[in-house]
Amino acid sequence: MAAATTAPTPPGSLKRIVAASLIGTTIEWYDFFLYGSAAALVFNKLFFPESDPLVGTLLSFLTYAVGFAARPLGALVFGHYGDRLGRKKLLVLSLLMMGGATFAIGLLPTHATVGSAAPVLLTALRLVQGFALGGEWGGAVLLVSEHGDAKRRGFWASWPQTGAPAGQLLATGVLSALTALLSDAAFASWGWRVPFLLSGVLVIVGLWIRLSVDESPVFKAALAAAEERKALAGQAEKMPLVAVLKHHWRDVLVAMGARMAENISYYVITAFILVYATTQVGLTKQTALNAVLIASAVHFAVIPAWGALSDRIGRRPVYLIGAVGVGAWMFPFFLLIDEGGFGSLLLAVTVGLVLHGAMYAPQAAFFSEMFATRMRYSGASIGAQFSSVAAGAPAPLIATALLADYGTSTPISLYVIAAALLTVVALVCARETRDRDLAEIDERTPGDARVRADA
Repeated sequence: MAAATTAPTPPGSLKRIVAASLIGTTIEWYDFFLYGSAAALVFNKLFFPESDPLVGTLLSFLTYAVGFAARPLGALVFGHYGDRLGRKKLLVLSLLMMGGATFAIGLLPTHATVGSAAPVLLTALRLVQGFALGGEWGGAVLLVSEHGDAKRRGFWASWPQTGAPAGQLLATGVLSALTALLSDAAFASWGWRVPFLLSGVLVIVGLWIRLSVDESPVFKAALAAAEERKALAGQAEKMPLVAVLKHHWRDVLVAMGARMAENISYYVITAFILVYATTQVGLTKQTALNAVLIASAVHFAVIPAWGALSDRIGRRPVYLIGAVGVGAWMFPFFLLIDEGGFGSLLLAVTVGLVLHGAMYAPQAAFFSEMFATRMRYSGASIGAQFSSVAAGAPAPLIATALLADYGTSTPISLYVIAAALLTVVALVCARETRDRDLAEIDERTPGDARVRADA
């Protein structure tokens, strides 16, 4: 049986798909990062007031990590139904869940009002956030990857990736404006709720845009081919998870390893740094937030450039630049911050995020090109989200604990360097995927082989 071919998506339609994915991921990451920033700045006082400041911060980051624990479950559920029903339906659902949970956090009573019930409710809503985000990433990048062609897939698929710095930029910008306009007492009393409640408005905008896009043509063709095989042979497809573990287990391990340095470095640079700069160096919250704000804008700008470079020289070389670069930058990163000036803090965070972008930009196309269409949502999501439990989830918590135990940044630098080495090993074991046609990866063969279905 010949493989179903798909016509290239017209440039105008592709740009609408990219815009829909970008806006949706921006909103979802805004919601997720908003929690991380609030955990570093106010949740330790509002929800864990009986603890000393550093222990309160650790407990606050523990609820932050809970969101990551729910992401693998979201990856499994959304991946399964995304491979069965389509990418678009699941993306709409993930946006509704994330936005609803974030809005509800803005309405939560604090420990002073309801006692220990407050952190319990906060943790429950954080679980919903993590579950939704676990399904969001895979669907958003696949929707773009499967609409585009191999020649510029790295560039176009990198745009949903800019939703992370855009969400960070938006969340940090709102918090920075509020901390500048309000007194500490007013911010702790009611100001922190404003950015969470703002999520309700953003979700309405995101839904309006996401509902206007079409399903992936590659998925439609694969679904039609699967239905035809079922009708002719009477053979039902395996569950996507089972197929991924049977045919693509190697690719899942590569994706998980590739995520370690990317995930850990990002949360150390953007979330833990708010704690380190304010408690260890003595900088103000406003100064730390402004540095992350400006660096996130640069991060947003460089991701498409790194994505375009991956179309020219390959996904692995660009990814390796980022992994090696982040590891090498960690000691200079903390030395610059320890100088205590805004300029040195800004330089440290900006260079760190630029190097992170070299990993994050090609990741969408790289992971998409590893898996066959009818298991791609599951495979990409599992590879990306299961690693987040060991990487991004505990990163701020581990960094804070290391700082509390040793009083120095040296073990934190070594922690990130170890993650970078693990990622380099994963990339050495990976195969280049740049020239693959997503419609031609046969579902019966591992993702490291490109086989036409009519071969």
